[in-house]
Amino acid sequence: MNFFKAQDQAKSKTKQLTFLFVAALVSLLIMANLLVAIMLSFENPESNFAQTIAQTPPETWLFISFGVGGVVAVASLFKYLTLRGGGKAVAESLGGILIHQNTSNAQEKRLLNVVEEMAIAAGLSVPPVYLIRENSINAFAAGFAANDAVIGINQGTLDLLNREELQGVVAHEFSHILNGDMRINLRLMALLHGILFLGIIGGSFLRGSMFSRSKERAGIIALGIGLLIIGYGGTFFGNIIKAAVSRQREFLADAAAVQFTRSNTGIANALKKIGGHSVGSQIENANAEQSSHMFFGAIKPFAANLMSTHPPLEKRIQALDPSWGGKFEDTGSQPKESTGSPRSALASGFSGSTTTSAPEVASTPEVRATQAELLASIGSANLAQAQALIHNTDQNLFSAAHDTFEARGLIYAMLIAVDADIAKKQLEYVDTNAEAGVPSHVHRLLPALMRTNYEQKLTLLEMAVPSLKELSAKQYERFNDITNQLIVADQQVDIFEWVLHRILTKELYGHFVAPNRSSGNIRSLKRLTSELHLLLGVIAAAGIADPQAQSSAFDTGWKLLPTNKAKTFATVEYFDYEEFNGALGKLRDLTPQLKASLMNACIHTALADGTLTQDQFALIKGIGATLDCPLPPLNAKPQ
Repeated sequence: MNFFKAQDQAKSKTKQLTFLFVAALVSLLIMANLLVAIMLSFENPESNFAQTIAQTPPETWLFISFGVGGVVAVASLFKYLTLRGGGKAVAESLGGILIHQNTSNAQEKRLLNVVEEMAIAAGLSVPPVYLIRENSINAFAAGFAANDAVIGINQGTLDLLNREELQGVVAHEFSHILNGDMRINLRLMALLHGILFLGIIGGSFLRGSMFSRSKERAGIIALGIGLLIIGYGGTFFGNIIKAAVSRQREFLADAAAVQFTRSNTGIANALKKIGGHSVGSQIENANAEQSSHMFFGAIKPFAANLMSTHPPLEKRIQALDPSWGGKFEDTGSQPKESTGSPRSALASGFSGSTTTSAPEVASTPEVRATQAELLASIGSANLAQAQALIHNTDQNLFSAAHDTFEARGLIYAMLIAVDADIAKKQLEYVDTNAEAGVPSHVHRLLPALMRTNYEQKLTLLEMAVPSLKELSAKQYERFNDITNQLIVADQQVDIFEWVLHRILTKELYGHFVAPNRSSGNIRSLKRLTSELHLLLGVIAAAGIADPQAQSSAFDTGWKLLPTNKAKTFATVEYFDYEEFNGALGKLRDLTPQLKASLMNACIHTALADGTLTQDQFALIKGIGATLDCPLPPLNAKPQ
């Protein structure tokens, strides 16, 4: 699957959603006016229906239309504002309970390990995971973007699926994160709430009329019935919109899960178990209906139809397993772990608490990779390499990333300089300003971190994100202040420090303060040539000393940009992180296909001489994270 194409398809789905919403709203306005016309014709039996409409002042119909439209707009806006909290708000509305990173529950540990593997495999920071206390087999991903995404899993999913099946379900949800489906889903929830709100008002009127003895009771009942009729119309249109927007995306997510895990067995068997389970994928929570399109499986017990949010279960299974004979899996017994392949055996080694060996550290700062491998990997997943990275992580560093307290020490230790004098000042600052107990973790973890390369450090950072998101707002402010002071302790910001700060800002500032979301509406690079020049210039200069080689690398990348403007390479004297951030801030709003061109140019610039330095790798990683083009771990071995 093509990541950038999938993002473009998601944007086109947003346009389709807008069109369908407008069409549904127009239909509701017509229905509202017709209902009023019917009521007026009953009050004036001397006039027929057509005469009633003709005799009613046009202002009446305009008032009704603006009134209904206003109610829908206000209700949609209110719902959208309640969803501003992103995935966390959705999970909590469904009764989700956050699974803490240091949980001692074996099932929850296995789930967190599977989510962590898939996140690192896709090049994403690990999202928080919420448990839904329902016995059905279901899951969802929710959020406006990857930095506020959460994964939700039903208890039945943990009880009835083995690790391979759970991995297939989680991979399906990560596809929704990567392909831009989550934002569509939240917008869909907000818009449909406005359409359905009229029915909610109608129901309230009818309930209120039961306790009324006034002369206007008949009118209230009539109004309530009318609004209920419109509300049922809204439900009809809402279901059509959900089906139109989400059904094909489910097929795509199933296919992506196969691509990510390199196996169709896990997700296919998970779907078969839904068919064989007594409650299938049903969700009982009252708030589930409005988010039915977000789930892995249909939340209603009846078979899929034209207005269902999901394709028929049989069709999904047949697409994944053409040889399937139509028999669903029995869920009466405990799930058996798959042992049919070396990959499954490797995966099962991570199902409990992880035991790790000494890290395999690069002896040189260069790794081998091709442009095609790097570009094709964006938006995909490299599960085997992610498992290897986790397996080869130092046990103390791994444990620190999964503890809210120690994770702060881990990040501080990553920022301690190699220079002894600077390091001494930094450690003294940590000893003085960090929470009691944190400095000891910094000193303890520092020797192991000094032996790790950039990819391993950034992997640990991705692991640590959910632990850091469990900080209180006050703890986050303190952590952010100390991190910033450690970065500028030597009066400059190097490339690794910039990448670490970019990822922390994207993930934590967006979580604790305000998310920074891109519009994706810039359709031309012509006015951004200075920003593009800076980007490629910094990449060309990273780790390459020869000015002629830098210029050649820059030219290699520039020729691939659709700007139609020639540009001469200018030597980058030093890494100006503020200017670099400003350039990326503008480039974030490019369309997905233009981001593809930009990432292509960046990768070709970095690999123009056939090698990828650690600084260049970190830059590509940071640029990809900023542009929402995540870079999975590489298969490349140290040179």
